[in-house]
Amino acid sequence: MLLAGALLALTFPDANLEFLAWFGLVPGLVLIVRSPTAREGGIRAWWLGAGYLIAALYWLAPEVGPGVLLVAAVVGALWVPFGVAAWKLLRPPLGWPRALAALVVVPSCWLLTEWLRSWQALGGPWAVYGVSQWQHPAVLALAAVGGVWLISIALVMANVAIVLVIGSLPRLGAVLHSGPPAAGAARAPGSAALRPGLTLLGVIAGVASVGAGPLAFALTPASPAVRQVTIAMVQPGIINNTVQGVAASERLTAELGRSGVLRGVKPDLIVWGESSTAVDLTLAKNRVQLLAMEELSKEDGADLLVNQDTTVPGKGQEKVGVLISPAGIEGEYIKTRLVPFGEYIPFRQQLGWLTKISKAAAANMIPGTGAHLEYATDRTGQPLPIGALICFESAFPDMSRVDTDKGAQLIVYQSETSIFQGTWGPDQHASLGAVRAAETGRPVVQATLTGDTVAYDARGRLLAWMGQSAHGVVTVRLGLPAASARTIYDRLGDYVPWSAVGVTLLAVLVMFANSRGFPGRNAGIGGKDEAQYVAGQSVPS
Repeated sequence: MLLAGALLALTFPDANLEFLAWFGLVPGLVLIVRSPTAREGGIRAWWLGAGYLIAALYWLAPEVGPGVLLVAAVVGALWVPFGVAAWKLLRPPLGWPRALAALVVVPSCWLLTEWLRSWQALGGPWAVYGVSQWQHPAVLALAAVGGVWLISIALVMANVAIVLVIGSLPRLGAVLHSGPPAAGAARAPGSAALRPGLTLLGVIAGVASVGAGPLAFALTPASPAVRQVTIAMVQPGIINNTVQGVAASERLTAELGRSGVLRGVKPDLIVWGESSTAVDLTLAKNRVQLLAMEELSKEDGADLLVNQDTTVPGKGQEKVGVLISPAGIEGEYIKTRLVPFGEYIPFRQQLGWLTKISKAAAANMIPGTGAHLEYATDRTGQPLPIGALICFESAFPDMSRVDTDKGAQLIVYQSETSIFQGTWGPDQHASLGAVRAAETGRPVVQATLTGDTVAYDARGRLLAWMGQSAHGVVTVRLGLPAASARTIYDRLGDYVPWSAVGVTLLAVLVMFANSRGFPGRNAGIGGKDEAQYVAGQSVPS
């Protein structure tokens, strides 16, 4: 089960075997269905989830050590309902009621797990199954309808449909049995016979799952662009010295000015990565640094969004996005969702010992109060409302959606992933922007210090990518929708996971009622012995 779960991590960057997501869950489902009991099916799903998380987050091991195993062991338990549901509904002999229920209940239980582990205290929504389709705008169209959650539903439903087809075919259906029938016992009815109806149901469900995205893409066109802006993103590369890193960012930014080699590019906004300066630009003692950035903004004719990593006396360490114009600081945003173990340790009183055996956060950073807009000014003098978020916050659908509701026309992420260079981590991180773009109907850009710096249009199509080994300036021309434009997901929010909660609760009630014999499933009368019949044997007179 650990290996079956780890297989799913190949659907994400850097492996990018995203097609595997449409059938990669089948081996795990088959092993769950072959369990002798529902309890064993739930335990196997626990191991499946643990293997999935360990493989997807392996790159965290050098920093948090055994914290990766701890998170996998704890959060993996959330997959137990998925395992129980799969065992209850997909085990032979399959009938129409259970087959239809499986197509709804099993994906809902999977989604319930993803939604629950999206709570920040449990690690946040990293490696959500639907993100695996980040390279396919036609599939991402489902995100505009129901968020990344709807993509996950489609993927799991496709896998369930394949298992239904397997169970309906005589030769393949044998793999769903945990073993040969006991001596003298008959094989489950229908297990050796072709079930064309169930085969057709599985095929229809699979085709519907795969076709839902392209259909949504055709029926939900992107909002028309009402303006065009040019965004420049600065990636200085790996520079261990903080002062030299700031100097490198300044030199690259200066290339956009009157005397630089990029002077033909006229950006409306210049974005630096997370922790691009280590001084508090609001303090008088750092006035020289602020003046230098104001001069850069003036020379390049564009506002500059930088990011400071500073310690506030009496409070603690903060990550702050600072918008600078030629006139000074125009706005600030403090990072709200912090990285578990990297920027704070959940339940530090109990888990603080991790700092002794890993590079987990020595002290908890101070979170901000929530998302809000920053207003840059473009080259024509018009206000440019941007949702400025920081690094890990790109994993949270609700944060970009809140910025969109406030009127953001562009979502900007500032990131810094240098400690994970050479791993799948930065590439996984960069892929999240595609899903956030599709969900909100807003272009998304992400500027990093060391890669990956990326840009996506309002439908999640990749426009620019500067990888981990590069440095320089990325510029991209973006069409922005009206501030009032909304996708279905913007308007309705998390109705898909809430629906999954309702489906799961209803399934639990039905299972409980069936286990209690309601509304009457026993053949006995008045407490007498029940009649028992064995297929193929005559009933004595």
